[in-house]
Amino acid sequence: MSVDMRTFLGHVELANPITTAAGCAASGRELAQFFDLHRLGALVTRSITMAPRAGRPTPRMAETPAGLLNAVGLQGPGVDAFLERELPWLAQRGIKTIVSIGGGTVAEYAALARRLADAPGVTAVEVNLSCPNIEDRGRVFAREGGAAAEVIGSVRSVMRYDVPVIAKLAPDVADIAAVARACVDAGADALSMINNPLGMSIDTVTLKPALAAVTGGLSGPAILPLAVRCVWQVHSALPGTPIIGVGGVMTGADAFQLILAGACAVGVGTALFHDPYACLRIERELEDLLRARGFQRLADAVGLAHRPPGSAARHLHEESSL
Repeated sequence: MSVDMRTFLGHVELANPITTAAGCAASGRELAQFFDLHRLGALVTRSITMAPRAGRPTPRMAETPAGLLNAVGLQGPGVDAFLERELPWLAQRGIKTIVSIGGGTVAEYAALARRLADAPGVTAVEVNLSCPNIEDRGRVFAREGGAAAEVIGSVRSVMRYDVPVIAKLAPDVADIAAVARACVDAGADALSMINNPLGMSIDTVTLKPALAAVTGGLSGPAILPLAVRCVWQVHSALPGTPIIGVGGVMTGADAFQLILAGACAVGVGTALFHDPYACLRIERELEDLLRARGFQRLADAVGLAHRPPGSAARHLHEESSL
């Protein structure tokens, strides 16, 4: 018996729930040498910025127990090069593409959205809110609901109506459900969580921080429980909002946890660094788990851990109307 693995982000249907996580597959060419990208639910690009960025100084990455610290700094060629070379390559192949964007001001996010609004091949836009606001003492947009909502509102106001806007949230906040609600009220069609929490490691040989930037984003298995908690809390507060669960997913069982907590899609990131086939393996393992537990559709498992025993499962058409 096959399982119906379809899912929806707003009105957009994905063939399966597994996506890449922003920053872990660049813009797809690297993964394409290993498998057909059509086998992904969607490809999420690295965060695109207005101007080219060289990123932060090295060392940028450091392994930690059950995790990885990174401080790459949104390295990339800028939106002009992305629109000229990277997005057309994906569009010509019909790959469902979620474009991640990052900026230092509300106006910069709006300008990026405006450049993408009429570009062919954009399935959705993921707004990376874990960027410092240079107009507010460098405080990260994701840390405060009002700042996050202002960015989302600016993007939604210029983005085509048929392109979902996804707010990517950070866990380093007092109340992630409050930030999520502010984003949805401002026009977010879906949410992605979590972005990497900040961490730090000190090299006991050099007696200095392991990263040149001192702190960096922590990813890998260590943050899965944090991601599950955040997805659970936000789904409880906003049960009608589609959520992409991201953080520490290494196996189908990890993805299943996020689905049961309320995610309708799952992003895979750090696992790709040592296994370029991780997305395919995790999707297969997730389908096997669903089948073994008697599910005929992925949609019936979304948020199931919240529902009392014996309650009716939501139907796929109900998911598609969100």
